[in-house]
Amino acid sequence: MKKLALSAFAFAAMTLGAVADPDPKDWDAVLADARGETVYWNAWGGSENINAYIEWAGAELKARHGISLVHVKLDDTANAVAKVVAEKAAGKNAGGSVDLIWINGENFASMKRQGLLLSPGWAEDLPNWAYVDVDNKPTIRTDFTIPVEGLESPWGMAKLVFFHDSARSEVAVLPTDARSLLEWAEANPGRFSYPQPPDFIGSSFLKQVLSELVEDRSVLLAPVDEARFDATVAPLFAYLDKLHPAMWRSGRAYPANYPAMKQLLADNELDIIFAFNPSEASSAIANGELPDTVRSFTFPGGTLANTHFVAIPYNAASAAGALVTANFLISPEAQARKQDPKVWGDPTVLAMDKLEPNDRARFEALDLGVATLKPDQLGPAIDEPHPSWMDRLEGEWKRRYGVAN
Repeated sequence: MKKLALSAFAFAAMTLGAVADPDPKDWDAVLADARGETVYWNAWGGSENINAYIEWAGAELKARHGISLVHVKLDDTANAVAKVVAEKAAGKNAGGSVDLIWINGENFASMKRQGLLLSPGWAEDLPNWAYVDVDNKPTIRTDFTIPVEGLESPWGMAKLVFFHDSARSEVAVLPTDARSLLEWAEANPGRFSYPQPPDFIGSSFLKQVLSELVEDRSVLLAPVDEARFDATVAPLFAYLDKLHPAMWRSGRAYPANYPAMKQLLADNELDIIFAFNPSEASSAIANGELPDTVRSFTFPGGTLANTHFVAIPYNAASAAGALVTANFLISPEAQARKQDPKVWGDPTVLAMDKLEPNDRARFEALDLGVATLKPDQLGPAIDEPHPSWMDRLEGEWKRRYGVAN
């Protein structure tokens, strides 16, 4: 039940005859207004360990701030977006049914485009924003090239990471970028491959190579310019023309997806593979899918990364509670727990050098698994290209190389 007492901004809202957005710069007022609120968090519900983590966060918020967190379990984030769209169409500009959404990519872009989010800037005014790694993780301020502008708060990372079996002499010297990976593949024919696009991991490999080789990476942050497309992608396809003959089965066939590629590493048919989760290798070792000699590495110059966020709809009934929840999710305590592979294993959005010694110790004490790189070993993050590049690259790849047998 909502409390009867009014915070300063709630009183001001009534005086003005409209619902004012809570102001995170007045954090005491936010905390006061949040106490007693119920926050309906619309978030993917398809993983038991993630659901358990959200349940833990809810218990902490209840004990510390008197907030009741309700996990509205989704199978598709677009369903939550559709709720807010419908409420706006019906003129329900206050008291909405969605207080917080786990979001990124096109769903965020859609809500931003339609004006469905709480006023800009709130995320960077949260008290715990001081710990966020904005210097080394550009995807915190650009969500699939769309400027975030404080409309959503980060709470986890995805990063492209490579794996190899350290027991095999073929990978004693690790590639450090796309060019040296090509050199390694040519020196070790048949020992590298990538999933066939449009598989997400395979298409991500195309974007990684293009991001490294393109003359001006900034062009990838804008929609595809057809007049410049051929010239822009020429380095990528020149690279692939050299790589494919040196790949597994001479590039005449490709792994269907990441699990198939992982099996080829386990079967000693490939020496180097990659995934979008830095904890993936350790998890596979723990599950008996890969040998315990598998290790991770990344490129010092950077690999593709993206961030997942929480956003607050413009008409949230419990906006103050949602702000407190978002702030808690980027606290060192919550982030360290989330990065624990026994809990979730999701990489942190925080900067270790911004933390107090006792909070930094939380992360240093984590057993990330024998094959998991520490946060400061993951290297710089390369922003995802604009979504239009994915479709265009996949189409051009198919035109050039066809469908494998």
